[in-house]
Amino acid sequence: MKGKVFLVGAGPGDPELLTLKAARLLRTADVVLHDELVADQILQLIPSHVQLYNVGKRCGTKKITQDEINFLMMNLAGSGLQVVRLKGGDPLLFGRACEEMEALEKAQIDFEIVPGITAALGAAAAAQIPLSHRGTAPAVIFLTGHRAADSDATDWRALVETRATLAVYMPGHEYAPLAAKLRQAGLSKDTPVVIISRATTPQQEIHLTSLADLRLSPRFPAPSLLVVGDVLRHASRYFHELASWTAGLRAASFSFTPSELDRPTSAATANEEPRV
Repeated sequence: MKGKVFLVGAGPGDPELLTLKAARLLRTADVVLHDELVADQILQLIPSHVQLYNVGKRCGTKKITQDEINFLMMNLAGSGLQVVRLKGGDPLLFGRACEEMEALEKAQIDFEIVPGITAALGAAAAAQIPLSHRGTAPAVIFLTGHRAADSDATDWRALVETRATLAVYMPGHEYAPLAAKLRQAGLSKDTPVVIISRATTPQQEIHLTSLADLRLSPRFPAPSLLVVGDVLRHASRYFHELASWTAGLRAASFSFTPSELDRPTSAATANEEPRV
């Protein structure tokens, strides 16, 4: 008798943001195959008797190929086990779920998709910034930094003309190419930009800057998300208080968790080198 594979979204990091179904599946699974950047607090919810495999990658270094992941899922489920393929955020957004679904269908392995809160929504909520505004940002566009940094056919001017908020997943640490493309497409150098690292966790960090100074931004631990758009000017009063507190600085880094707001923890002034 064949088992079943569940492609499960782990959400942005806070275990309390898991869906009830995701939490139940982690408790009852025979095997969990998880991405590298799934938060440790979520992995700690998995019972000790469950087989646990790290099948993710960090900084482009793969522990295992996608074909090997597919084979492992099919082999485990084919032997009758209940397998959870645990992915950060939502499995259907930049999570290679399509490749895994195709492999499972070809092997005639039953599977189910359990959605999760994607990084952009979790990060924006934790940082108390809106992603849309009826007068400023009528749309939100999700894209990956890997594609943004390479030579591609993206019509950046068309994206800018939509006045959409841009949520850039996996922005990496080289921000200059993305900033240059957006400036060339007509986006103002004063457009606010926020980088949110390890959103919704106690280690969350937020870096506020402008498109002109984005290239000087420090390196932050993955997972991180970059948000670009004038909609950031409509952020919560707490966010604006922090921005006001750092007036006159080139950029500021500060952190607050879902339950606590802290004053800025570090800042780069006009005369300081960015943190590396």
